[in-house]
Amino acid sequence: MGTASAVILVRPTGFGHDPETAASNAFQRQMDGGEAGRRAAEEFDALLDALRHCGIRTTVLDPVDPTAPNAVFPNNWFSTHADGRLVTYPMLTPSRRRERDPGLAAALAREGFTVVERIDLAAWENDGRILEGTGSLVLDRTHRRAFACLSPRTTPGAVRDWCERMRYDPIAFTATMDGTLTGQPVYHTNVVMSIGARWAMLCLEAVPYPGERAELVQELEATGRQVVPISLEQMHRYVGNALELRGAAPSTVAPPTARPTDHCIFLSQTAYEALGPDQRMALERHAQLVPVPIPVIERAGGGSVRCMIAENFLPGGA
Repeated sequence: MGTASAVILVRPTGFGHDPETAASNAFQRQMDGGEAGRRAAEEFDALLDALRHCGIRTTVLDPVDPTAPNAVFPNNWFSTHADGRLVTYPMLTPSRRRERDPGLAAALAREGFTVVERIDLAAWENDGRILEGTGSLVLDRTHRRAFACLSPRTTPGAVRDWCERMRYDPIAFTATMDGTLTGQPVYHTNVVMSIGARWAMLCLEAVPYPGERAELVQELEATGRQVVPISLEQMHRYVGNALELRGAAPSTVAPPTARPTDHCIFLSQTAYEALGPDQRMALERHAQLVPVPIPVIERAGGGSVRCMIAENFLPGGA
């Protein structure tokens, strides 16, 4: 199953601008720390409400380090898998390494989920193999494909070794902020593209090599998905940072643009407003669009709604 019905979130207790991560994340902007923290908490609660209203099971955790500025983006340091594996990842910066919580498996067990095996890849940091979870890897779990745009946070050796261990086929490519060969690499793959059950959004303009563009479209269309291209400008407004989830029942408080379905595409209000009418119609053929306003988290943190959500595929949870 490629669409999760349960998710894990971490409260933005120490949220703020992080100069360590800003060096490789061109989306981040400086903001006043106190005001950013207060508003980030409000935005987090709005996302939590939207998830619950759509029937998504949520597990909310406090950060193991309450001062970690990026803890609201937990999908970068762990991933869960339907066979019971819990994977923790090698992170580029010391500020992000502080987010890894050794008590995560126990916390999930208390919620009724079963961790069969823990795979800790943090030691890869020692030889420069960096891979920041489902920020670095956009996974087609159904067909076992791992899409990865290479950057300082997603190194080729780490992609290769992860895929060998987890038995996925790697599809690595280059993507830059301005779409040129000399441009700054896009820091995470899940800003360039997102994959749903029957659709995919992809910023082809960010991929400078024509051969890689063609390969990406071919791989996605071969699985029967409708490819919805987005522009470079839309990528900068987080349109690519969306996530499809499966709710227990259609939302009774869904946005007026939504259609009745138990599949929901979560994205930010910024991203939703940047979508063109044809793109909205294409996505709404497959799932209900659920926009959530998180402008402060986007501006100061350099990540959007998908970055805030760690999918929970673990067995159990009843």
